[in-house]
Amino acid sequence: MKQFKWQIILIVAAIAVFFAWPYFNNVTIPGDGFSTFGADTVRAQVTQIIEEGQIDMGGHTQTYQIARVNILEGEYAGIIMEIDYGKRQVRSDDYLLAVGDKVVVSISKTPENVINAYFVDFVRTTPILWLTGIFAAAIILISRWKGVRALLSTVFSLYIIIGYIIPHILVGEDPLRVSIIGSIILLGVTLYLTYGWTLKTHAAVISMVIVLLLTGALSALFVVFTKLNGTGDENVMFLMQLMETPINLRGLLLGGMIIGALGVLDDLVTTQAAAVFELHHANPNFRFRDLYNSAMRIGQDHVAATVNTLVLAYAGASLPMLLMFSLAKGDYAYLVNFSFIAEEIVRTLVGSLGLIAAVPLTTAIAIFFATRAESLGKWEQFLGPEGDGHSH
Repeated sequence: MKQFKWQIILIVAAIAVFFAWPYFNNVTIPGDGFSTFGADTVRAQVTQIIEEGQIDMGGHTQTYQIARVNILEGEYAGIIMEIDYGKRQVRSDDYLLAVGDKVVVSISKTPENVINAYFVDFVRTTPILWLTGIFAAAIILISRWKGVRALLSTVFSLYIIIGYIIPHILVGEDPLRVSIIGSIILLGVTLYLTYGWTLKTHAAVISMVIVLLLTGALSALFVVFTKLNGTGDENVMFLMQLMETPINLRGLLLGGMIIGALGVLDDLVTTQAAAVFELHHANPNFRFRDLYNSAMRIGQDHVAATVNTLVLAYAGASLPMLLMFSLAKGDYAYLVNFSFIAEEIVRTLVGSLGLIAAVPLTTAIAIFFATRAESLGKWEQFLGPEGDGHSH
């Protein structure tokens, strides 16, 4: 009951702080009415396929369709318009339009007041909601109340990124500082919300804060050392043209590296702290060195698998580009000099260094808490129990 009260206090405090934060810092997101991705799009439903055939797109033959759609929302709701699918750009023939399909269309008006509609993509809201529901049900079924807390933590994480980190970067604040502060609060709150107010969570949170600061320092060092300026992503160049407030692009790159390491860092520090407490609970007579060596053997396997996961994840995301480069018989040693590739390499390696450092650091901090759990005395009511299923 005491642990539950701590979680409620933590949630209420976090919500209050982040709702009040914009007023404390006078944060107002700049906006001059420019059109962003998806701003001119509306949903529509296919009512009729008028024409279907084959078209040559620069040596690539594909199926095209002309369809009538009923606009479902916006200024032109209820109006029937025509769209073409496959006549303007190369695409796959895996999916064709069918009557009843819901699609996203872009509507534009020419200087002569002629209204045109263009196919943008399929509406995927329903299957994504089904997948989200299945995911939520599965995690609740397996983890029960801890699964519910994990889902709330996920929602809170997205809220911090969208409601705090992004607005503060948009008004010109240092992206690295904003990302580190947001990440510390994000992981601190989500860890306590998911695992409770326990010694194990305290060890994980303290380790996470130190590792985030270390990762930020390493990122700053190697971004300067490799002469990266944050312009490797074409979206950044587009952002520069739209924004009136200047953004520190190098800081934005560094902030992205910090946020990118959060998910794996969360898993690593909590698992390592849990391993220490379980080993100590299994054999309370373990001395510091014995406990440290046993926990490190677990951590070594975990960090090796985690680093490999990071590398494969980035390689998978870059696979189309790597295929194109191989097709052109390019030199991979030359490829690493391009900024958009170098950024991903630095991001992967710096993030991995932070994760490697997290294992011995978390192990030592968790041992400090675990070995003193029996002698807390009156401090137990403030620091909480050891962890799930264990008390002192």
